[in-house]
Amino acid sequence: MKTIVICSGGLDSVSLAHRIAAEQTLIGLLSFDYGQRHRKELDYAAACAVRLGVPHQIIDIRPIGSHLTGSALTDDIDVPDGHYAEETMKATVVPNRNAIMLAIAFGLAAAQKADAVAVAVHGGDHFIYPDCRPGFIDAFQTMQDAALDGYASVRLQAPYVNATKADIVTDGAKHGTPFKETWSCYKGGARHCGRCGTCVERREAFHLAGVADPTEYEDADFWKSATSGFAATEV
Repeated sequence: MKTIVICSGGLDSVSLAHRIAAEQTLIGLLSFDYGQRHRKELDYAAACAVRLGVPHQIIDIRPIGSHLTGSALTDDIDVPDGHYAEETMKATVVPNRNAIMLAIAFGLAAAQKADAVAVAVHGGDHFIYPDCRPGFIDAFQTMQDAALDGYASVRLQAPYVNATKADIVTDGAKHGTPFKETWSCYKGGARHCGRCGTCVERREAFHLAGVADPTEYEDADFWKSATSGFAATEV
């Protein structure tokens, strides 16, 4: 299948890009600039495209993102520390972000005669992100089948939707993902902070997968206390 991967530059989407490149026909990576404070992730997406030898498009939706207010990822709000299951992590929700990005991606896929769009949502996102859950994925496919009826048939692939972050690390290692060349931290500093939800999840995932973590963290041990009260498989 000719597939476009939505790639943020994070561990999940870069691992997915390497998987699709190995198993299907990867025709390009698609990224979005929505005004995220960790915009440096887009540089890692660009590097992934170069590494895999495919085109990379960055869609500028900052004018839209500026209206999706109230998120710590786009506004002047502190990014909370801790585990994704904590109530404070709802501050990192950008309303309808995936629905907006996927709608654009499907339009591009149809125009480019692609067979599929692949997205790296996974089980660990289910705690707080409704547009990462299986029900959303299924509903979005149904909506797009109606939207493109008679024009194109594009499938939404979400192979990690019921997988853990540790599963993704295992899969990424299998397909040769250079984990050091990925960016997860929501704070967008010089190094991964080690304390925000995505850093905690990343650090824990390498531990559970039994794979060496090449990431440099400002606080490499915080994940232990942050995850002590939660199970990684909790979705």
